[in-house]
Order: sequence, then structure tokens, then C-alpha cells
Amino acid sequence: MGNLLYLFAVILVIGWAVGFIGYHAGGLIHILLVIAIISVLLKIIRREA
Repeated sequence: MGNLLYLFAVILVIGWAVGFIGYHAGGLIHILLVIAIISVLLKIIRREA
């Protein structure tokens, strides 16, 4: 399950980068980045617990 969360975060970061460079979708791009950061932080917190 942890690997799936990490994969999801990587996909969101890549999607954010492509969207930020290629398209101007407004706040949606930044929401993707926030979701990716939260999922990485959850993975780090759960690993240490």
C-alpha cells in the first residue's frame, strides 16, 4: 500500500509539472501539488511510526 501511495504522489507531481509548464489550468495545478506533498508526508509519517 505504501508503494502505491508513493507512485500516486509521483504521478501527481509529474502531472503538476506538465500542467504548470504546458497549460494554465489555474488552481487545479496547485491542488495536485498539494495532494502529492500530503501523500508523501503521510508515507514518511507512517514509516516512522
